Amino acid sequence: MGEVVRFSVSIEADLLEAFDALISRRGVPNRSEAIRDAIRCQLIRREWDDDDDVAGVVTLLYDHHRPGLSQKLTELQHHAGAEVISSTHVHLDHRHCLEFVAVRGRAGAISALADHLAGLKGVKHGELTATSTGERLG
Repeated sequence: MGEVVRFSVSIEADLLEAFDALISRRGVPNRSEAIRDAIRCQLIRREWDDDDDVAGVVTLLYDHHRPGLSQKLTELQHHAGAEVISSTHVHLDHRHCLEFVAVRGRAGAISALADHLAGLKGVKHGELTATSTGERLG
């Protein structure tokens, strides 16, 4: 961890009140940690905007009984090559499966893969949780 620097911020009272309410609901211990989280979030967003090497998780909820869907999901993951680093398959009930696909690579390629997986017929919900490799966050 680097040197800690203290700085001050000017902010409207109503915005600060809303921020305090938010961090209280989230259980963040103090404003400093909440500000650090917000800065990290913006830095990660920049990594994705700049098409950097990033990481994430694609979450898929799908109908296991949809003909050929499981095979298509597996085939797309295999063709993605190095971007797919792991996947976990969970049986929710007789009909529904949940799959988590850990990904790493260029932001554009990851986003395209997530869109392709989520867009398959039979996928009821698909979402990419975007994060960082951590290299630029210090």
